[in-house]
Amino acid sequence: MNVVTKLGKLTPKDFATDQEVRWCPGCGDYAILKAMQRTLADIGATKENTVFVSGIGCAARFPYYMATYGFHTIHGRAPAFGTGIKLANPDLDVWVVTGDGDALSIGGNHLLHVLRRNVNLQILLFNNEIYGLTKGQYSPTSRAGTRSPSTPLGSIENPVSAAALALGAGARFVARSVDSMQKHLPEIFKRAHAHNGTSFVEIFQNCIVYNNDVFANFTAKDVADEMEIILEHGKPLIFGKNGDKGLRVRPGFFELEVVTIGKDGVTEDEILAHDETNRALAGMLALMEPPTMPVALGVLYCNPTSSYEDGVEDHMQEAKKHGTGADLNALLRRGHTWTIPGTIPG
Repeated sequence: MNVVTKLGKLTPKDFATDQEVRWCPGCGDYAILKAMQRTLADIGATKENTVFVSGIGCAARFPYYMATYGFHTIHGRAPAFGTGIKLANPDLDVWVVTGDGDALSIGGNHLLHVLRRNVNLQILLFNNEIYGLTKGQYSPTSRAGTRSPSTPLGSIENPVSAAALALGAGARFVARSVDSMQKHLPEIFKRAHAHNGTSFVEIFQNCIVYNNDVFANFTAKDVADEMEIILEHGKPLIFGKNGDKGLRVRPGFFELEVVTIGKDGVTEDEILAHDETNRALAGMLALMEPPTMPVALGVLYCNPTSSYEDGVEDHMQEAKKHGTGADLNALLRRGHTWTIPGTIPG
């Protein structure tokens, strides 16, 4: 007699595999892994319905450490694999894990199209502004002047803003967090998971070996209060150690500026409230950077619409209405066909 055992709610440990986690000691990927395992437990995810897909790079080891289904695919093509998985079985919960090099260099084309199509999956982009797996070459997000094995005199290229690129590609959900923000990061993952369509989450991740402290100008404890602004929908864009700094639209210009509340007659009423449905505002927030502006963290943009799978399913149902039930073989052989002499027809 078979006895059906009802499983209880899974814990973060249930999503950890028996594989040795092999990242460099101190790598920010460890913190992201823990945040994800905690997130899946909190949202009541199941192992059999969850899939992690990765490309190539340090971040691409992620599926090995998650006790779910997983695919370690080829460089830059994780979004394409994720799209195929989601279309084949829309009930699966698909997470694409990628890095700034994997997603924005060789994978830039695939990233663009999964975002504009709005496939219902979550993309986690680990941004450490360097190629870690291949020993420290500069990446598409590396800042001008970055010295690396491939740019010994310093990079002369302008970096890509991952969040701005996602917005430009038509993403309907764009968010940011930091690997060390262990309360904030799981909440962002939950928001991304709840969104219908492609969710794009940029995670500022520290590479302790090849680009250590590259984000210290806004994440270090002594500057974080002044150089980070945590976004909350409908709430004033206020930050600062004393909570007296804010963002407003610069009078006479269509741009943001930092002001001090109570100084030069500035009141809190002048401070802009965050509207995560406003794409133009999201674009301005995405491009803010130190030392003149704080870095925006949280949900920059969230404006859901129907997903790609919804459209595909609608097309399939419409096609069935007009279908004739014809034999597929006969359909393929209709029209201009011919028989090569000496062969057997059919």
